[in-house]
Amino acid sequence: MTDPLSDIIALLRPRTVFTKGISGAGRWGVRYGNFDHPSFCVVIEGACRLAVDGQAALKLEAGDFVLLPTTPGFVLSGFEPVIPVLLDPHASAQASGEVRHGRQDGPPGVRILGGYFVFDSEDSGLLVSLLPQQVHVRGVERLSVLVKLLIEEAAERRSGRDLVLARLVEILLVESLRLTQAPDAPPGLLRGLDDARLAQAIRQIHADPGRPWTMAELAREAALSRSAFFDRFTRSVGVPPMEYLLAWRMALAKDMLRHGEIDIPEIAERVGYASASTFSTAFSRHVGQPPGRFSKRAVEKNGGTA
Repeated sequence: MTDPLSDIIALLRPRTVFTKGISGAGRWGVRYGNFDHPSFCVVIEGACRLAVDGQAALKLEAGDFVLLPTTPGFVLSGFEPVIPVLLDPHASAQASGEVRHGRQDGPPGVRILGGYFVFDSEDSGLLVSLLPQQVHVRGVERLSVLVKLLIEEAAERRSGRDLVLARLVEILLVESLRLTQAPDAPPGLLRGLDDARLAQAIRQIHADPGRPWTMAELAREAALSRSAFFDRFTRSVGVPPMEYLLAWRMALAKDMLRHGEIDIPEIAERVGYASASTFSTAFSRHVGQPPGRFSKRAVEKNGGTA
């Protein structure tokens, strides 16, 4: 059975860039500005406070896992009142070894393992737009084990390192996200997939993106009237059904164009367009440049030739 969440994560091809240890003791607090890259952390021991901009503050305890798909500004601190020290997240990301905040001697009040990753694909916005801004999972040993494996692998230079890291990050993403899949989740893909009727329509879109889907056909897949399907899909996923279909088709098309191995007429057919010209018009409107130019620039960027 088609798995839309796995489809999207596999298309984005996430890879680990950096991991590090963080600890704090005594009276301490730091504020990071917007970072944009997805980041994560797992609390190894102790506890601290995390306040992400626009979200309710969290008390993080040992075993807690947090994923921030876009990593907006946030404050990380102990529990005593403090004016946080401002830090540049991009500069901090280059630091090596464990970073210690607050009192430098004695045992820490909290120890955290954290890191961030980027997507090889330029379509990270597709995933991010469908995910909650903050994912917090408590007491799931499976996630802690995955993060520890990821950090150990990142620290080594063994054969196959890049492949192992990419797979670990993919598993980490899927595991953490499916644990937050619930009817009361924020609008997005996870909430849509938790709705059995909407999930059927979403899976059909992913299973056969080249089919000339209509609103009526997708509504039938969901066993709903057109109006009920439109309202329910838009409310749960955050975008109308046909807009989601278009976004997924364009993401697939861009992925094929980047590799430069399939000609435009065939790509057009695979993503549901009757002709290359119709596809080119839709692609140009959605992406801001015609598919031929997009493909040429992408192939050149990757060091190949069109």
